[in-house]
Amino acid sequence: MTATTMNPDLQRERSTATFSTERITNLLDGGADRTHRRRQLEAVIARDPSGVFSNDDNYYLHRTDRHVRSLAKHVRLVELCRKLGIGDECDGDIIASNDFPLLLNAIADDLPTSLHWVMFVPNIKSLCDEEQQKKWLPLCRDWRMVGCYAQTELGHGSNVRALETTATFVPESKGGMKGGSWIINSPTLTSYKFWPGTLGRTANHAMVIANLIDGKGINRGVHNFLVPLRSMKDHSFLPGVTTGDIGPKIGYQVMDNGFAAFDNVRVPRRNMAMRFAAVDEQGVYTKKNRSDAAAKVTYITMMQVRAYICNEASKNLALACTISIRYSAVRRQGFAEDGKKELQILDYKQQQHRLFPRLAASYCFFFSGRKLLATLKDVESRLISGKPVTKAEVTDLHASSSGLKSYTTTVAADGMEDCRKACGGHGFLQSSGLPELVTTYLQSPTVEGDNHMLPQQVVKVLLKLVEAVQGGEEISDYKPCDSYGLVPSLSSILHGGAKESYNCVSSDQVMNLPAVLKAFCHRASRLLVECASQLQQSVSKGKSVQEAWNLCLVQMARTSRAYSQYLLLRDFVDGVKEESANGVMKAPEAAVLRDLARLLALYWMEGEMGDFMEDGFVTAEQSRWIRRGVLTLLDEIRPNAVALVDARDFSDFRLRSAIGRKDGNVYEAIMEAARRDPLNKGDVGPGYHEHLKKLYVGGIGDYTGTASRL
Repeated sequence: MTATTMNPDLQRERSTATFSTERITNLLDGGADRTHRRRQLEAVIARDPSGVFSNDDNYYLHRTDRHVRSLAKHVRLVELCRKLGIGDECDGDIIASNDFPLLLNAIADDLPTSLHWVMFVPNIKSLCDEEQQKKWLPLCRDWRMVGCYAQTELGHGSNVRALETTATFVPESKGGMKGGSWIINSPTLTSYKFWPGTLGRTANHAMVIANLIDGKGINRGVHNFLVPLRSMKDHSFLPGVTTGDIGPKIGYQVMDNGFAAFDNVRVPRRNMAMRFAAVDEQGVYTKKNRSDAAAKVTYITMMQVRAYICNEASKNLALACTISIRYSAVRRQGFAEDGKKELQILDYKQQQHRLFPRLAASYCFFFSGRKLLATLKDVESRLISGKPVTKAEVTDLHASSSGLKSYTTTVAADGMEDCRKACGGHGFLQSSGLPELVTTYLQSPTVEGDNHMLPQQVVKVLLKLVEAVQGGEEISDYKPCDSYGLVPSLSSILHGGAKESYNCVSSDQVMNLPAVLKAFCHRASRLLVECASQLQQSVSKGKSVQEAWNLCLVQMARTSRAYSQYLLLRDFVDGVKEESANGVMKAPEAAVLRDLARLLALYWMEGEMGDFMEDGFVTAEQSRWIRRGVLTLLDEIRPNAVALVDARDFSDFRLRSAIGRKDGNVYEAIMEAARRDPLNKGDVGPGYHEHLKKLYVGGIGDYTGTASRL
């Protein structure tokens, strides 16, 4: 791309940046070497001579054609990986390679096979014993076995204990397979598996969650069973199995989210995941003796999915911000005072107020997602090596991952849609890239725990800390935990210590990051104590525990949101400080990221000011300073806005947007996309000869006088 082809507005925007975009790109990638490797792999995909990775016609294809094309992309990806030796460092396991997620991002399209590596393989590694892993993982590595995770049913989702699918043991002596077998059944319509990705048409195996009925007829609760769905030779259904796609959705169209019904499907006894429980050949059920550490490792592995979801929230929100901020720099609307020059819409304060906090959140989520994943990996490593890990650490991580998953995906989904709206009419075009980006992401607030359900899990864990602090119990186990940061404020509130307040005596001081973090810590602590108090009062008034809990759900959601905001801002500030200290960033990069942290903090305070003023922590005058502070920070960030989205280093191939192009030539790209639409093929449009000609030429619409009435 040469300077002569660059939109002059974007060229000027980039010249005003006060920091090095490359340094921040390196930070986001994990180092300059990883940036180089990512760009290298992106070039492999974008320039692949097969052309199969092209996304140019995506928006014009029927979902069946999109699905088939995405299958072709997956097959070509595996072919390239084998050719380039990707995965060789992992004994041929492509999905274990550090290059694999980079390649997935480079493809810039969803793959129907994704639940195989997101859920199916991790389940085998976590829940199956060594013998089972030796049997199945090589088949997964070689892509002979491609699976999904089948938990959700037509009538039940989050309430796992209410699942209806059954796996009934039948010994060999009563007609079972050699060594015994399981009969998998869907006893009711509502027990049909419904929604699992990859299930409909792609997977040939599924990790099915079903009620285990042992040899004595006792229901032992839900367990995991590896169930073959289709022949590994010709992909035909195996006896008793019926699967299919659930039909068009609001987004994520390439994925064959599926349904499955099981009618007396027989699988071997050893197809039950047997790392932590087993059934012998006589149908006797036993829980294996397992160390506390082994159970925690499994728990940590499953929580890592939520850490990845936080990272995806950062990435997807950043994609939307890149499109909308670049477009806002190019798009002009309204005249300057001279009545001649049109204004960039990015110069309007309202547009900045819509977009810049979303930009700040995309960076913030990156730091929290990275920290959460690193903490989970560290705990997992300590458990495997036999080093001590307390129950408090594991449950605290559960609270953090639950809260962050719920809050980041909500903010990202809402923020991406607001980015689309901020692009006006052109944001409604599929070619803008925003509609599909938004609608595909809309699954995230629901998967891996509904966002309105997860706050209960957050508060349930944090209430134990409140109880410990209130009772003066030993809390040293909490020192490595995220929630330990709440202890000073909890102690002050519960034990009548010095009243905490926002110690800012001027408008400049409201932007002080330590003071801001203290405000968010105090607010989360106070709302948490109110949760505990509300529950106690309800029970004391004769409500059952369940009724009291239900009455407190709205307060729990508010508390979880407050706690998540505190964690996010703390991780953002700490992350910038850490990267500055280790030399990854210089002072200019740190300064612009701190401005983003300040903006996000004050924007959140502005939006929920009542929480901060309710107990007098923030005064009315300070609330006015906060609102003015938001506007001041918008001015500070304005010269760096385009550079901050450029630092994400999304290629045009990956962005897939006519209005978010790096060169800024959006109007040419919009018209090119319009002309490519099959509806514009030929001078005479489709439907003319069959229909319109009857009006325009045939005269069936001609008025010939009063006709007889019905």
